Amino acid sequence: VWDFIRFARERGIPVGPGRGSGAGSLAAYSLRITDIDPIKYNLLFERFLNPERISMPDFDIDFCFERRQEVIDYVTDKYGKDRVGQIITFGTLKAKAVIKDVARVLDIPFAEANEIGKLVPDGPKVTLETAMKAEPRLRELEEKGRVYQELLETSLRLEGLSRHASTHAAGIVIGKTALTDYVPLYRDSRTGALSTQYSMEQLEDCGLVKMDFLGLKTLTLIRNTEALIRRREPGFDIEKIPEDDARTFQLLGE
Repeated sequence: VWDFIRFARERGIPVGPGRGSGAGSLAAYSLRITDIDPIKYNLLFERFLNPERISMPDFDIDFCFERRQEVIDYVTDKYGKDRVGQIITFGTLKAKAVIKDVARVLDIPFAEANEIGKLVPDGPKVTLETAMKAEPRLRELEEKGRVYQELLETSLRLEGLSRHASTHAAGIVIGKTALTDYVPLYRDSRTGALSTQYSMEQLEDCGLVKMDFLGLKTLTLIRNTEALIRRREPGFDIEKIPEDDARTFQLLGE
């Protein structure tokens, strides 16, 4: 982690001050992985390795949104293309989506399938089973029999199954040896990028630790703002501005 953050700083790629369970670590601050002094701010720097936390510690590293890929390319080139990979994620069949997919197979017209899908309430934890209990029109549809009964029965069986593979937005794994020594791999047919065939929940048991290379637009905005300010104040540095600037607090309080 120190290595790829050092690379980013040397190339002028903005790096965030530190987030995640490792952000309070005194060792991480000493290595400039993070920029927040845990003693000054009275942080729980034992949080990095905590006997009450079973999972491995991790760093959520923010990079400039526009230049994040440079850091990933550096890690890939340095440690080897066979040792660095992204992490697979699976899109699952949610209540609305499963109805539309099954309806298409059963030759139910799209417009009608769309109307049936609208009967399912919105919400992250809504299932077809709870929707059928809450929405009388779905139960009435099942009682019609024929293709509608088949639609709902099949949808109930298929709901929750993986529908398609995708890539984790930020997660990267770096193996001590080739990743194939740990897990099977998946190659994206469009981009050619390699990902683990196991999602992040299984990777720790396989001996790999997920590292987050996050692209943060805020860092890009700060970098561009700094460049504009330096036209008037050449020595301006965002990291050296005072934390108790009265005019700043006055502006925030207006």
